[in-house]
Amino acid sequence: QFELVESGGGLVRPGGSLRLACSSSESSLDYVNLGWFRQAPGKEREGVACITYRDSSTTYADSVLGRFTISRDNAKDTLLLQMYSLNAEDTAVYYCAAAVSGPENCTIDELGRYHYWGQGTQVTVAS
Repeated sequence: QFELVESGGGLVRPGGSLRLACSSSESSLDYVNLGWFRQAPGKEREGVACITYRDSSTTYADSVLGRFTISRDNAKDTLLLQMYSLNAEDTAVYYCAAAVSGPENCTIDELGRYHYWGQGTQVTVAS
């Protein structure tokens, strides 16, 4: 059982940066694949980045590649998303998610692989 809680969202100017965090109050995140997703107003939820538990392999959406970094802080049992060079198109509610079973590789294209979701944190990029 995972109760995921995101934090770190807020209002940032274009070109700015934010770091999102996701933690679980129930179970350790050490042995599950994890992902970040986002949903902008009027749009479907989309994958941003994911990381495997086995070897911390990562996958990124093309739109964030080179600007966002997903990582695990195992000491704090926390999932992180460091975001740089933010622009208006990054404005969305960001969700973390955990996949407790399935293939060892992670994916950002199949939301159905993720069994637990947080409530989301709003990121707004505006001047």
